[in-house]
Amino acid sequence: MQIIQIKRAYEPEASTDGFRVYVDRLWPRGLSHATFIYDLWDKEIAPSADLREWFHADPGHRWGEFERRYAAELHANPAFAALRATLAGRDRVTLLYSSHDAAHNNAVVLRSELAG
Repeated sequence: MQIIQIKRAYEPEASTDGFRVYVDRLWPRGLSHATFIYDLWDKEIAPSADLREWFHADPGHRWGEFERRYAAELHANPAFAALRATLAGRDRVTLLYSSHDAAHNNAVVLRSELAG
């Protein structure tokens, strides 16, 4: 059984991370390319710029609709199938995100859609 966990990009790498995938379109502020450890940066799996900007305008009230819209984007995005193929057979995967909110970010939705 595959374990998919999520972790903030600013947290240190751990031996329990497995295959590390950064899933945001923008580079995490303040992190150096030399010190941020990841196996894959999948910019194409991130929410569209329009969806990201819409959500960030009022995250407290738009989470449910963001989940629905981002899931729809994922299923229409060829990068989602490609990511699934890349992750197939890997026992442990960590999706890395840069948002401050651990409960309301694209990695939460992506993990749910990958598991489903």
